[in-house]
Amino acid sequence: MAREPREGGRGGRDREREGDELVDKLVTINRVAKVVKGGRRFAFAALVVVGDQKGRVGYGAGKAREVPEAIRKATERAKRGMIRVPMKEGRTLHHDVAGHFGAGKVILRSAEAGTGIIAGGPMRAVFESLGINDVVAKSLGTRNPHNMVKATFSALERCASPRSVANRRGKKVAEIFGKRDQAASAVEAADV
Repeated sequence: MAREPREGGRGGRDREREGDELVDKLVTINRVAKVVKGGRRFAFAALVVVGDQKGRVGYGAGKAREVPEAIRKATERAKRGMIRVPMKEGRTLHHDVAGHFGAGKVILRSAEAGTGIIAGGPMRAVFESLGINDVVAKSLGTRNPHNMVKATFSALERCASPRSVANRRGKKVAEIFGKRDQAASAVEAADV
């Protein structure tokens, strides 16, 4: 019983399109209990990461009395909150970036081709859903999956492509990279 998406309204550009096939990964599932007069009522909390493996990714948490319902709720939240991350050559990040959420701190580093995904469990799910093939990531401060995923998203939201930086500064992409190349050649000439 799928509903047709409405035209206009909130969040229209992040909706699933016909050609999108989204990959969802269950990061963690947790049984929680509410103590009531007659005993305990159990529910399940799920954390899911969803991505199209082409640069869009989102995460969501859902809670319900049954596991499948909790996963469904989390997946729907993840699809609603997707972000776009610029990738270098479609395989890694453009630059190193750090992010934090609560006690969770993560460092994400771009890597050479063939490195693979070197990251802990919750971060690995994010990178696989995003479509990044080469990255080195380190989590500091916490092993809580919720905080690790949120810290990773905090870092990914801060990623910028050279084109966006050039547009913001009112320059060409070659001008931004050209200064680094000129500085490197000046250092090489000084060493000789």
